[in-house]
Amino acid sequence: MGLLSLAIWMPIAFGVLLLAFGRDEHARTVRWVALIGSILSFLVTLPLYTRFQNGTAAMQFEEKFGWIERFHVNYHLGVDGLSLWMVLLTAFITVIVVISAWEVITERVNQYMGAFLILSGLMIGVFSALDGLLFYVFFEATLIPMYLIIGIWGGPNKIYAAFKFFLYTLLGSLLMLVALIYLYNKSGGSFDILTWHKLPLASGAQSFLFFAFFAAFAVKVPMWPVHTWLPDVHVEAPTGGSAVLAAIMLKLGAYGFLRFSMPIAPDASREWAWLMIALSLIAVIYVGLVALVQRDMKKLVAYSSVAHMGFVTLGFFIFNDLGVSGGIVQMIAHGFVSAAMFLGIGVLYDRMHSRQIADYGGVVNTMPKFAAFALLFAMANCGLPGTAGFVGEWMVILGAVKANFWVGLGAATALIFGAAYTLWMYKRVYLGAVGNDHVKELKDIGAREFLMLSLLAIAVLWMGLYPKPFTDVMNASVSELLRHVAMSKLPA
Repeated sequence: MGLLSLAIWMPIAFGVLLLAFGRDEHARTVRWVALIGSILSFLVTLPLYTRFQNGTAAMQFEEKFGWIERFHVNYHLGVDGLSLWMVLLTAFITVIVVISAWEVITERVNQYMGAFLILSGLMIGVFSALDGLLFYVFFEATLIPMYLIIGIWGGPNKIYAAFKFFLYTLLGSLLMLVALIYLYNKSGGSFDILTWHKLPLASGAQSFLFFAFFAAFAVKVPMWPVHTWLPDVHVEAPTGGSAVLAAIMLKLGAYGFLRFSMPIAPDASREWAWLMIALSLIAVIYVGLVALVQRDMKKLVAYSSVAHMGFVTLGFFIFNDLGVSGGIVQMIAHGFVSAAMFLGIGVLYDRMHSRQIADYGGVVNTMPKFAAFALLFAMANCGLPGTAGFVGEWMVILGAVKANFWVGLGAATALIFGAAYTLWMYKRVYLGAVGNDHVKELKDIGAREFLMLSLLAIAVLWMGLYPKPFTDVMNASVSELLRHVAMSKLPA
């Protein structure tokens, strides 16, 4: 068993082990087993980075053997510069989520922890799969634990939100399955994704494939106008569910564009780039304005996620090094920052059981340590230089200006709106006099919450101050992808 198989199956094995425990009589043991399992699963992913060879676009840590041999389906894994950091990010965020739920989840603890560990392994499987059917199985299987997490531990409208999440993402994926079967037949009976990259496809076939993949990946990102499921799901999901959904699950769609849409249908990607850019700019600008009028903190950060993910898809479809690299960097940065924002809201919700901005005010007076963390994450969400939130957005804006000045100018407005809605929320929640008696009685964060927020703060600052380890890994793969798509500027 190679490193990638360990990274996938170790958290799944620990998750299944946790399901074998009794419901809540062994809650303390369950928490420790979950923590040990998540830490070991994260440590297994570290050699992927330390042994990764920069400067080559070839797949590394490949594993391949027959799975359903009659149909030439293989268990084929591998990572390159496009996917490596997403594997590490998934394992890292899982550790944080287990810590975040330590005292908060008191019912069905084994099922909650088990669902997150299984989900972690499945998401790493999505980022590692090099067989089309294997990718589809992992991609769809991630819906099951997240559906249960929302439906069991969510808020008052959890069933509605869980169904909406499941139906939106499942229906989008069915068209992708048609595209995978078409490619299987076209390639002479192969599900190998790297073989599909080399298929000479006619213009009409490429357009069909592009929109079939678009149906699955645009819903997952989610792009405007198929983003409406996300705010509802975030509001109802438990804190850990929101953190994983924003930090990792949205990236499955963005990664799909890199691995399927652009290399398999390069001509269609160029032809329809204007549509992707238009939808991305609407997400960046319009959804940023929608975030400004939200009264619920979770809804505000959910709309903020849609706007930030608009940067990712914008970067991909301007077809230059800065844009594509910036989009991938933004995926990683948004993973750190959005997880931190949702976990911060969870800290407040655990104490006050309210997400309404109007119910707070002056939290800095009673929770100074927590307010300092919240300020750092708010600044990162605004895209302040020196934080992770700045690096990817700045690269995408530079790449966009290089391709088309007006596209770059439109993208840059997001920095203004991002600062407006994030600082507006911070001012009303944290600053000023103590808002009411409930805020007056708040206790500052304890050691567990301090550890959780410190790990995220270190990640946000490290990436903001020294992004080189992130960009070095992806440079060769990005250059190869652009060479394959054979495009250096926007189509006329």
